[in-house]
Amino acid sequence: MVKIKSLFLILTVFMFGSASLMAKTQLTVYTAVEAEDLKKYAKTFNEDHPDIEINWVRDSTGIITAKLLAEKDNPQADIIWGLAGTSAMLMKAEGMFEPYAPKGLDQLDPKFRDSANPPSWTGMDAWVAAVCVNTIEAEKYGLPMPGSWEDLTKPVYEGHVAMPNPNSSGTGFLDVSSWLQIFGEDGGWDYMDRLHKNISHYTHSGSKPCKQAASGEVPIGVSFAFRGARSKEAGAPIEIIVPAEGVGWEMEATAIIKGTSNLEAAKTLADWSISRKAMEMYNDAYAVVGMPGVAKPVKHFPEGLLEAMIKNDFEYAAKNRKDILAEWQRRYDSKSEPKS
Repeated sequence: MVKIKSLFLILTVFMFGSASLMAKTQLTVYTAVEAEDLKKYAKTFNEDHPDIEINWVRDSTGIITAKLLAEKDNPQADIIWGLAGTSAMLMKAEGMFEPYAPKGLDQLDPKFRDSANPPSWTGMDAWVAAVCVNTIEAEKYGLPMPGSWEDLTKPVYEGHVAMPNPNSSGTGFLDVSSWLQIFGEDGGWDYMDRLHKNISHYTHSGSKPCKQAASGEVPIGVSFAFRGARSKEAGAPIEIIVPAEGVGWEMEATAIIKGTSNLEAAKTLADWSISRKAMEMYNDAYAVVGMPGVAKPVKHFPEGLLEAMIKNDFEYAAKNRKDILAEWQRRYDSKSEPKS
């Protein structure tokens, strides 16, 4: 009898456990968030919503953006969580989002939301351009520490600089679009022509140039500040430089894909994505988050970084994205790494 009761208990636990697993809503989430952070994002979200299982589709910003546009008439994603704001603006113009006002919208900085009511997307955090310099490699090659974007065009840096391809990388695109704003249309392309002479290669990831600088594969990587901060925290011999002319920046955004069959679960994630708990999680890596009063200083972030953020014209970047990328491809793609 005891054995029968034990067996019954085991079967009951198994059946209820299986039912619980089967009851979970499967949510397909497209993202460009750093791969190493995805488990943390899902784990933190599931602390509050264990009934929703996130299935990540992750790649660089340009690749995810192209994938979403290609799937416009047959959407495969339920929601995006962590994609560039300029990409979100582009897709909004294509009518690809389900407008929704997440709970707590009034707590966001107005810069971190679509201006429509209800909004098609909301912002999470912002990442900021920076230059990672390997001090050991720089000394080995006799390279002075650069202090500006213009410095990187000097002949001494020839073959020693890596940066992201803007067609693949959101960081690459924010660099290019910010240079066109900082230097003007003609001046920006002239600057990139001169910089191109010193480029060793263009990567298909925004973090990779800094990772390569950290490992000594290249002395200088044009990347973003939090990747530099993480590499420095891990012991890499790098300095994070804030160029004197100012730095571009981009926000990460959340948006619900129109036509999702999991609309309520997608709304739950959209609500949570702008919650204080989520903002505190973003602040582990980002010095700028969408909810005022939440952000605390991030270790190893360089001084003056936030003040150096340019007044970014996101509408300009989104509207001209296609033409900017085509022109960049025509001029500079010969030095891009092969796509894996």
